[in-house]
Amino acid sequence: MQVVRTARRTTADGLVVGTSGNVSARIGDTVLVTPSGVPYDRLGPRDVVGVDLDGRQVLGTLTPTSELPMHLAVYRHTEDAAAIVHTHAVHATAVSTLVDELPAIHYMTAALGGPVRVAGYALYGTDELAENMLSALRDRSGCLLRNHGTVVYGATLDQAYDRTAQLEWMCQVWLAAAAVPGRTPTLLPPAELDRAAAKLSGYGQTRDGGAEGDVPDVPK
Repeated sequence: MQVVRTARRTTADGLVVGTSGNVSARIGDTVLVTPSGVPYDRLGPRDVVGVDLDGRQVLGTLTPTSELPMHLAVYRHTEDAAAIVHTHAVHATAVSTLVDELPAIHYMTAALGGPVRVAGYALYGTDELAENMLSALRDRSGCLLRNHGTVVYGATLDQAYDRTAQLEWMCQVWLAAAAVPGRTPTLLPPAELDRAAAKLSGYGQTRDGGAEGDVPDVPK
């Protein structure tokens, strides 16, 4: 099950620690989500929980993640969201405490829809946090959560994960550049982000050799 594989990958790549973070995928009107409090190295396909869009459990016996309100809010309000990855990645969480928006330090900012906003702080697992997140996600596919972590969605779990890794990498780059004494990082203006977005939309290869809309890998 890809939800389990993706959850394990977040741990292996250092994007979460212990049981922090969570992963979900939408199939029709059912949302498959990781359970609460189960270490990912012990997680099996039978441990995945299924709920409907109202949060009623329809599959599994374990309790779903405490961040279920956040996942459901994305699926209810975003037509092209079919998968979500939520992490407590170190650099992204650090940036969330410093700014209201991740500065446009790299052209991959365009892959997330533009400069990544920071959602206002609210207690984890609450409707208030879900509402703050939705505001930060407007016209974006990812955001930072103040003093908390990241939320990123995609059309597939692979895409959601790749965008999450790219976001963490950009946060790391900005922190490194901003930490140089006496120097201010150069940022990309909106016009350059628009040009990058147009070029990224045609990046990649299809089976017949043509271009497709994937985005290039960013070092992790």
